[in-house]
Amino acid sequence: MDPRTPVADRTGHRTVPETTRRTDRRFPGTRYGNRPTMKDVAARAGVGLKTVSRVVNGEPGVTPETERRVQEAIEALGFRRNDSARVLRKGSTASIGLVLEDLADPFYGPLSRAVEEVARAHGALLINGSSAEDPDREQELVLALCARRVDGLVVIPAGDDHRYLEPELKAGVATVFVDRPAGHIDADVVLSDNYGGARDGVSHLIAHGHRRIGFIGDMPRIHTAAERLRGYRTAMEDAGIPVADSWMSLGVTDPERVRTAAEEMLAAPEPVTAIFTGNNRVTVTVIRVLAEHTRPVALVGFDDIELADLLRPGVTVVAQDAAALGRTAAERLFRQLDGTLLIPERIELPTRLITRGSGELPPAD
Repeated sequence: MDPRTPVADRTGHRTVPETTRRTDRRFPGTRYGNRPTMKDVAARAGVGLKTVSRVVNGEPGVTPETERRVQEAIEALGFRRNDSARVLRKGSTASIGLVLEDLADPFYGPLSRAVEEVARAHGALLINGSSAEDPDREQELVLALCARRVDGLVVIPAGDDHRYLEPELKAGVATVFVDRPAGHIDADVVLSDNYGGARDGVSHLIAHGHRRIGFIGDMPRIHTAAERLRGYRTAMEDAGIPVADSWMSLGVTDPERVRTAAEEMLAAPEPVTAIFTGNNRVTVTVIRVLAEHTRPVALVGFDDIELADLLRPGVTVVAQDAAALGRTAAERLFRQLDGTLLIPERIELPTRLITRGSGELPPAD
């Protein structure tokens, strides 16, 4: 069997070995959770603990030659200073870090709670932070958590280059990416089937008679936005429907930008009769626009939203299982920490189309 072929596990999830992996182990000799100490550095450099402490903390009293030996040992071992020396350890794992895109986004609430529940079951503390979709902020948060000696990381990446994490992975920091894959490194990743979910949502609109279907999504550099756009294009192509450039709008999810995009699609000489929205924030803004519009327009959104079933018509959505994403990622993280997982894998969880009325409206013309 081709090693790239998805394999269903007992939960129904599809796992795909990462094809970019150069060896069968992420880093030879690495044991997650077993991180080098100052004692290890001292032994390698042939100096005392106090000397290592002086070098690590930038204190005087060390000759240049001794400092060079200590720095070489630190580099070779991947040692990181423990900024949380007072942390109370329970078992082998004290804490894990969770880096999200936006703590205020409702999508991340169930995901974060699921990670926390798994961490608590393993006697670990969860520390989380928000990158605000800023790659520099993501790197800053991740490295700050590593400096505080977290044993593992669950990361929803904002950037697309994670080579800055290689020293931490070599040092034994277990890491799982969620919602989007890591860039330029081999790491576990847990995703939703963004492409398949978007394709199914758009195909649903086509099945109800729509041919002019708009797509409003997030920034195209984001993995999920690109995959959902790909699903939209595939559904339209499979139905033999040419896609006009004016039917597609990707960018920031700021309400003003989304409102402008929706209004332009609806005011065109041949207006769209349906809109597929790329995430929950876009959906909310488009609902407001359609509430001011006299002609019925069908709507399917990616991500479920609160009170979607109480609107009239109810909002048809492609729903992700955010809790399952968080739980699966956290469980894999702790399997890394206990030494049972060494080969990075890509796991895709299925989405679900929930029909409530808005996606079943026929074209108005």
